[in-house]
Amino acid sequence: MEDLKEELHRKMVNILEKTDVPSRKKLLSDLEKRTYDAEFWQDAKSAGETLKKITFIKKEIEDLEMMQLLMDEHEYKEAQKIIKQYEMILFLSGPYDKNDAVLSIHAGQGGTEAMDWSNMLLRMYTRYFELKNWKYDEVDRIDGEEAGIKSITLNVHGQFAYGYLKAEAGVHRLVRQSPFNADKLRQTSFSLVEILPVVEDKEISIREEDLEWQFYRSGGKGGQNVNKVSTAVRLTHTPTQITVSCQTERSQGQNRENALKVLRSKLWAVEEIKRKKAIEGFKTEKMASWGMQIRSYVLHPYKLIKDLRTDFEEHNVNKILDGDLDEFIEAYLKQNSA
Repeated sequence: MEDLKEELHRKMVNILEKTDVPSRKKLLSDLEKRTYDAEFWQDAKSAGETLKKITFIKKEIEDLEMMQLLMDEHEYKEAQKIIKQYEMILFLSGPYDKNDAVLSIHAGQGGTEAMDWSNMLLRMYTRYFELKNWKYDEVDRIDGEEAGIKSITLNVHGQFAYGYLKAEAGVHRLVRQSPFNADKLRQTSFSLVEILPVVEDKEISIREEDLEWQFYRSGGKGGQNVNKVSTAVRLTHTPTQITVSCQTERSQGQNRENALKVLRSKLWAVEEIKRKKAIEGFKTEKMASWGMQIRSYVLHPYKLIKDLRTDFEEHNVNKILDGDLDEFIEAYLKQNSA
């Protein structure tokens, strides 16, 4: 117990030094003073962002003060939970790590198997969002003919959503006995997970003359009103030929807004690729079955999930497929912050 106490105390001191609680309290006070100004409320979007920031900083200060109180009262197990959480946050120092995220899943090679695998990944990630108390909404979905999904795009709302989820970007490979084959042959399937940050309008400039809009009736599930009006949108950015479809909202305006949000994130990714002088683009059409793999999920003949970047592995596959991803993500963040 004494060793645990010393280790936790050392970690707590490191967290407090790096988070600088007095500076955070001053920032909180300055932001709260701004809300008393009548002009503050004239820009609803800016006011909303400031209020979100105030809520986050308040929660952070409360957590850090609670961490110290728990240590003082020798409640080491409870203190350890907060310490672990803030150790992770210290790894998230990128300019977009605090932002919301756009998550897309695309079925790769493997036909119905790959579409079913994409649906399993969707379940895994939505369970993870629940564990994180994050919100999410569907932007676009194309269901498979027999099972699963061909592709899906979600907006994910939560503090550090992009910072955590960026660890999941890449090809996920599944090996299992096929549930769609009478002989239950071993089948390998692939799905691509794309993770992009939600970026502000001012960060990515989009000219109206570069946009081509198409409006159509949404298909698939959604009730009797789905196919009656042309609420779905397809947006093409003519200079890059990037196309975004959005159809899950009932109003055309909401789908237009979502399409622009996703397009802005994709254009940000293009600029990132240019900056990094990448050879290949990020378009899903160029996905190779054995390229860009980040994680392998083997369910037969043995059970093992292994991250190919960090070598972190887990034999309890159900735990991971039920959304308990923090250890995989933590291993990636630690490796990439070194």
